Amino acid sequence: MAVITKDTIINDVLKIDINLARYLFEIGMHCVGCPASAGETIEQACAVHGVTGDAVEELVEKMNAHIEASQYAE
Repeated sequence: MAVITKDTIINDVLKIDINLARYLFEIGMHCVGCPASAGETIEQACAVHGVTGDAVEELVEKMNAHIEASQYAE
């Protein structure tokens, strides 16, 4: 199972599951298709959008929960 951390590159997140984009949209990160954001880590992209600290960890936890739930759905 893939595991996402705050150091995971946005493009890699989307390769794991394109549906993870919704969690980025929820925090106002609507530029996930932008070439600049694709090479940023989750933490870097969050910082640009004013999301810091515990909110970054919560985002990562949501994404990992989504991946885990998707594994069981298959």
